[in-house]
Amino acid sequence: MATFRALIKFCKNSQAQQQVCRLHLSSSRQEAVVISGRKLARQIREEARWDVEQWISAGNRRPHLSVVLVGDNPASHSYVLNKTRAASDVGISSETILKPSNISEEELVDLIHKLNADHRVDGLLVQLPLPDHIDERRVCNAVSPDKDVDGFHVVNVGRMCLDQSTMLPATPWGVWEIIKRTGIPTLGKNVVVAGRSKNVGMPIAMLLHTDGRHERPGGDATVTISHRYTPREQLQQHTKIADIVIAAAGIPNLITADMIKEGAAVIDVGINRVQDPVTGKSRLVGDVDFEGVRQKASFITPVPGGVGPMTVAMLMKNTIKAAKNLLPSSEEQIRMIASS
Repeated sequence: MATFRALIKFCKNSQAQQQVCRLHLSSSRQEAVVISGRKLARQIREEARWDVEQWISAGNRRPHLSVVLVGDNPASHSYVLNKTRAASDVGISSETILKPSNISEEELVDLIHKLNADHRVDGLLVQLPLPDHIDERRVCNAVSPDKDVDGFHVVNVGRMCLDQSTMLPATPWGVWEIIKRTGIPTLGKNVVVAGRSKNVGMPIAMLLHTDGRHERPGGDATVTISHRYTPREQLQQHTKIADIVIAAAGIPNLITADMIKEGAAVIDVGINRVQDPVTGKSRLVGDVDFEGVRQKASFITPVPGGVGPMTVAMLMKNTIKAAKNLLPSSEEQIRMIASS
């Protein structure tokens, strides 16, 4: 520490000494802290497990999650399996309802309406993507807002945009929790979100730029959103001054080391399957050049093992929230008893 203070004092003198100082400081700089999404997700799942235990010990029914899975997409089947395993781990009961890829849109909507009316179902999600002949927006809006653990219903999206308490989309909420639990400051900071999807990029931007004093506190950051028509050189102008860069565009190596300022925090939401040039096998990568960017960033999330586990953990939190939201109030219970 004394040596470091002496170096800083040395830097304050001449311009030549300042140049030497920059060389010494840059050479002694450590790599970014790799944020373990798996470790944070374990913490959140422990919190969820405790919530479920307290909920049941208070005399309530065990929360139940229903997942509708359409078609044979291997990735979707893998994601759903991860979700049901996590549910079992925290004490939430679950079921997976399999439907063929040729199911009609009307049949799928009818199934959702039945699950909405089933009092045993607390949380309900339809795994995306759906076959091309089905309107995903119509399906998401068919799910009851109170059971919408994906947070995709237009009512829940609207409440999120108005800074009101609601079901938050699991991936954006997971990114938010990574930032907050890691202690990365957002107040007054510059943030770039690369990607404007309605399920990921847009909600992340909403969470980070909104007012921290509201019912659903936001990050009070200054947020820039880029998209497929943002020229790379323009994107680089924004990322080079950003304190936080969130990559959610689905483009491998979109964010490289020359685009990042020293000490920025980088959150990689991308999940891309590419062929390894050495082994010839496919592997998962994010939107960030991990090895290059970690040399300049202060924090970085890996792929896999970063945002993915957090998405599943936040889904468990939403399922518990749905169970609590669906419990009739004391006045409603009295009316139900009186009318029976």
